[in-house]
Amino acid sequence: MTTSIATSISTSTACQIRVMTVDDHPLLREGVAGAIEVQPDMRLVAEAQDGLDALETFRRHRPDVTLMDVRMRGMDGIAALKAIRAEFPCARVVMLSSFGAPAQLLEAAQAGAAGYLMKDALRKDLLDTIRAVHAGARRFPSALAVQLAEHVADQHLTSRETTVLKLVAEGRSNKRIGGQLDIAEGTVKAHMKSILGKLVASDRTHAVTIAVRRGIIDL
Repeated sequence: MTTSIATSISTSTACQIRVMTVDDHPLLREGVAGAIEVQPDMRLVAEAQDGLDALETFRRHRPDVTLMDVRMRGMDGIAALKAIRAEFPCARVVMLSSFGAPAQLLEAAQAGAAGYLMKDALRKDLLDTIRAVHAGARRFPSALAVQLAEHVADQHLTSRETTVLKLVAEGRSNKRIGGQLDIAEGTVKAHMKSILGKLVASDRTHAVTIAVRRGIIDL
């Protein structure tokens, strides 16, 4: 009888979805842990506090599904996602975010994220998303998917244009930007003209506002 019970418990544990969380906010990790621990088909096997710790923790525990915050101190979630997927191409990672930024969603999708969840939807969608991703599906919120489709249609800024816009957001003049990047002031103006056209922005401030809203740059 004892052997039979032990075997049953072992089989039940083996069938559970093994979940790992990566977030620098203890309260969020505790909330996710509380939701998972009452599910008979899930088990929280590991937690990491930041992106730097995520890869090593993943190596040790090899979870079935990883829940990863997008924005963390040090290495951010998307960088950690790329590192994990580079070593474990089949890793199933769901990104969590407080901001519905299409650029972040696009980058996460391109890096191989299996899902993307807004934190304010965790109570409603977290468990179903874990089960779906574990089963091999990909889960992205429909509202964000529409924004993503619109964003993909946009003309993308070049890396140099993005750098220029970040410096504009920091309050630098064209002359100072040119000096910092070792390019002519006229070249900076040309970049700004291109940026305004691509973002359909009326001026520098409008361009920065659009770029922040879309997740192209952070303030």
